[in-house]
Amino acid sequence: MKTALLQKVEQSQMKDEVPEFTVGDSVQVHVKIKEGDKERVQVYSGLVIARDGGGATETFTVRRISFGVGVERVFPLHSPYVVKVKVERRGKTRRAKLYYMRKRTSKQSRLKERV
Repeated sequence: MKTALLQKVEQSQMKDEVPEFTVGDSVQVHVKIKEGDKERVQVYSGLVIARDGGGATETFTVRRISFGVGVERVFPLHSPYVVKVKVERRGKTRRAKLYYMRKRTSKQSRLKERV
């Protein structure tokens, strides 16, 4: 059971605008990268294969193929380093986690588009 103080602190850490996306969607995640004293925004695009947690600790996992190797990255949804999440394509799924996509090759890993 959370106390009122903990709930207040958690609410202050959460973002006001959270984009609508689900598992199976192809997204572009704009991430702030610090290199020395400079900051820049890097775009990481791929398929959302999982969403975990809730509240301020909610995360989502994005998978993409980079130079023939599958790369997965976990992003905290309410992190100040995640600048923007842009949905490119909505995928139709019947599962909450798409871990089976790890075994699929390029043509097999296509999902039908949700209308």
